[in-house]
Amino acid sequence: MPLEIVTVPCLSDNYAFLTHDPVSGETALVDAPKSAPILAELEARGWQLSHVLLTHHHWDHVDGLSGILEKQPSRVIGAKADEHRLPKLDQAVVEGDTFYIGSEPVEVLDVPGHTVGHIAFYMPQSGAVFTADSLMALGCGRLFEGTPAQMWASLSKLAALPDETIVCSGHEYTQSNAKFALTIDPDNPALLDRVADINRACAAGEPTVPSVLGQEKATNPFLRAADPVIQAHLGMKNSDPASVFAEIRARKDRF
Repeated sequence: MPLEIVTVPCLSDNYAFLTHDPVSGETALVDAPKSAPILAELEARGWQLSHVLLTHHHWDHVDGLSGILEKQPSRVIGAKADEHRLPKLDQAVVEGDTFYIGSEPVEVLDVPGHTVGHIAFYMPQSGAVFTADSLMALGCGRLFEGTPAQMWASLSKLAALPDETIVCSGHEYTQSNAKFALTIDPDNPALLDRVADINRACAAGEPTVPSVLGQEKATNPFLRAADPVIQAHLGMKNSDPASVFAEIRARKDRF
């Protein structure tokens, strides 16, 4: 039985996620931007937190942790590479590690770029990947610590997951990402349709996260650096995709 996944808006544009196994009752939180909305959601659903999964060290993904643990003590899991700058971990993990929420295996993926210690959590039975600020809806995280080559490798790793995978990313940036995407891939009909859907959702106050990996692969310019149409649009025909990605990321930084 797949986990129940709940999106919890936090701060001005962050998302946390709760994953609940109805059989065992185990509940995991992915990232902890702020304690109050997460605790309220747990209380409303009558769920007891068992695990907290941290994707990276940035304050807007960890600052709510202490307040949550005071009310609902849990097992905290994060990247061994970032153990020195994350809150205290009960389990430090590396790529290839697997642990369980109830009977659901959780696979650890190393996805550096936004930070050098960023990880993602893939739940294959539930068909969901929690990517935070690596792969985002129509975008990717700014390269604060890693290199373009690292981020391109990370995004390529995520893009290799099944197309139907639900992408649970960390921020509501999709509308601004869409405006940028149109400057890179302006004649893509799938992108044009998606932008219209995003604008409708935002006008109605509806979230645009999570998204679906197959749609990201069809519309997200940061996953499409190998596409000949995009390479031609950028004047970079037959270029190495990592170099094309670097150009797209640089343009987004200036956008």
